[in-house]
This record gives sequence, structure tokens and C-alpha cells, in this order.
Amino acid sequence: MSTASMAKGTGTAVPVPLPWPGLLALSTAAFTAVMTELLPAGLLPRMAPALGVSEARVGFLVTGYAAASFAAAIPLTALLRGLPRRRVLVGALAGFAVSNSVVALSSSYALTFAARLLAGAVGGLLWAMLVGYAARMVPAERRGRAIAIVLAGITLALSLGVPAGAALAGALGWRTAFGTLAGLAVLLIGWVRWRVPGFPGEPPEARMPLARVAALPGLPAVLSVTLFLLLGHQVMYTYVAPFAAHAGLGRPDAVLLVFGAATVAGIWLTGLLVDRHLRAALLTALAVCAGAMLCLGLLAGTHAVLFGSVALWGVAFGGAPTLIQTALVDASGPEVADVATSLQATVYNAGIAAGSLTGGLALDALGPGALPWTSLPLVAAALTTVALGSRYAFPAARRRLSSGS
Repeated sequence: MSTASMAKGTGTAVPVPLPWPGLLALSTAAFTAVMTELLPAGLLPRMAPALGVSEARVGFLVTGYAAASFAAAIPLTALLRGLPRRRVLVGALAGFAVSNSVVALSSSYALTFAARLLAGAVGGLLWAMLVGYAARMVPAERRGRAIAIVLAGITLALSLGVPAGAALAGALGWRTAFGTLAGLAVLLIGWVRWRVPGFPGEPPEARMPLARVAALPGLPAVLSVTLFLLLGHQVMYTYVAPFAAHAGLGRPDAVLLVFGAATVAGIWLTGLLVDRHLRAALLTALAVCAGAMLCLGLLAGTHAVLFGSVALWGVAFGGAPTLIQTALVDASGPEVADVATSLQATVYNAGIAAGSLTGGLALDALGPGALPWTSLPLVAAALTTVALGSRYAFPAARRRLSSGS
């Protein structure tokens, strides 16, 4: 049975409150994963002398994490799908604790890089679990809200956590920042064991082969939307600084600040809409994102338009992952959501890498002004896929209303 159900009074069904302590623990796990992945990017000048390497090689600590996450998500999820879910979650968090502890103590670049590969591998496993775990903790009609709460940890890490980590490193040293992350992971293990319910793994006779999961009705469309959106987003986001300079703005950090604040608003708004209006909300988000790219392509030289378009882009993109992942769980069902999410995590990382590459090629060949026009058809492809996917992937009325067991 699900850990959440409908409590009935005198003939009227009343929803049980959301399991906030457990969902917030999962959200903190998402926060920890993002912080672990991105913290070295803000500490390059401090870490390089201590490890005896160049800043570029310290940057590879982020690249190594992403590569390990990309490579490990599917095989680790498939290998461990039969184990109790909470045990796997605790194991992933223990991996973060060990990795960040090694980084905090190591003076060897090779050892530090190996620790980052470990973190990336358990990070890929964690991302494959979180959404499906949240979906199993609540009734299906509250699934989207639960996923939004968990994914809010990403937004919090990007908007507050990474800057705070950099500030802590400046005040007390970069090793203290990584040690703090290790301590957070240890505390989070206790929180998960205390307040996150346990679920069984998949018995061997019930395990759906990976190829069958990938071919479930609606799943290819959801994965396609993920890929197209990340491609289009990353084309612009990776090269915001040269585009802002092209538009006559000398403060790309101001653009990023507006975008980050808008993503917070986007995920909050999505939490209000996702369970009742998933299809309409996703169509609107993608249309707004496409419209923002069009405005950036035509009128970015007007700074009011530039900032307004970036704000709309941030609101739209901030909510899109929750909407898409809720659609993924609806299409797959919570029972195989971990495997489906591992596929999506791989597609997500591929979209980030390919989008950055595509944007770089466009920048080199055509200049910053071409970036919105490169992004626009990719976002439009995501919008078209949702518009056409009304039967299985993004139905007007959500069908798979089993909350899992």
C-alpha cells in the first residue's frame, strides 16, 4: 500500500496531508547532489594550488562528475532495482559522504578525481530514484505536488546553496565547504531512516526489461520532449555571457540572477498547477519559453525586453522539469519509475552536453545573435511533441492514477 491514502470521515473523502518530513528529506538529497556536483566550479582558484594543478584541471572535477553520472544512471539502477529502496537511497547518500570527505582531506588530484567519479556514479543513481520515490509516498492525485517539492531542492541549491558554499569557502577554506557537505550527507542518512518510508525492490519475476520500459506507450514522447527542451535551453544558458555582451549589457551576472529568481517562481507556480492541469501547464511553459527565445532574437538590444524575456524563460523552465517528470511517472507507473527516470536522466545529461556543443558551434560560426534562433526550433520541437502527444504521454485527463505500492 501507499504510505498516503484518502482518510474518510462521515462520508466525505479528505486527503491525508502530504508527508512533508519525508518529502523534504528527498528535497535535501536533491540539494546535496547539486551542491556536490557544482561546488568545485566556484572554487577553481582556491582548489588549484592545493591540488597542484591548473584551474582548468580542477574544472574537470565537474566534468568527471557529469560523465560518471551519465554513464552510471542506467546500469546501476538496473543492477540495484531488486533491493529495498530506502537501503539504496541511504547507500547513495553514504557515497556522497565518502566522496566529499575524501575531497575535503585529499591533496592528490588523482585521488580527488576518483572521489568525484564516485560522487557522479551515486548521483546518477540518486536522480533515478528521487522522483519515483516521491510518487510512491503520496496518492496519485497529489503526485505532481510531491515531485515539485523534491525538485525544489535543485532550485534552492542553484539560487542559494552554491553562492553560500562559495562564501563559506572564502571565509573558512574550500576544504571546510566540502567537509560541510559530507556532514550534511551523514545527517541526511539519519533523516531518511527516520522519516522516509521504506519500499520493497522489484521481485525478479516482476522486473520489466529495460527495452520494454523504454517502449512503454508515451515514454518515447516524454524522453523526446526532455531532449529537445534541454538542447534548446542549454544553447542559450551556456552562452548567456556573450549574448548579454552582444545585447550591450555588461553585467551577465544580473541576467543570471533574474533567471535564477524566476525559476523559483516557476517551480512554485507549477506546484499549484501540476496535479490538475499538467498538459495545459506544460504547453504553456513551452510556448512561453519559445516566445522568450523569439523576443531575445528580435529585441534583446532593448534591455527591458532582455530582462523581461529572461524572466519569462526562467519561470517557464523552472517548472518544466516537474511537469515532464510527472508525465514520465504517469506514463511508466510508479513501479518502474526508477528505471524510466534513469533513462530520462541519461537523456537529460545528453541534452546538456549536446546543447552546449550546439550553442558553441553556433556562437563560433554565426556569433551571439544566432543563439536564440538556434534555440527556438528546438524548443518548438518540444512544444510540438507535447501538442501531438495527447493520447499516452500528455493526456488532457491523467489516467494512471495508481499511487504505487
